[in-house]
Amino acid sequence: MSLPIWIYVVVAGIFLSAFMAVKTAKEDRDMEEEWIEQEGQVYVDRMQKEKKDRQKLKTLAGK
Repeated sequence: MSLPIWIYVVVAGIFLSAFMAVKTAKEDRDMEEEWIEQEGQVYVDRMQKEKKDRQKLKTLAGK
């Protein structure tokens, strides 16, 4: 008793679909993590610039 070939094709399609879903989820997670890191760096750069500006104002006010 052998199974029809279309059943094998359907099962292979299910496994391929699951693999692609996992792969896409990982790529999305990696891209989102990279974007978050970039936005965090923008925030840190802005805070460092503001800190330098405050120190500059403090130095000018002290003279």
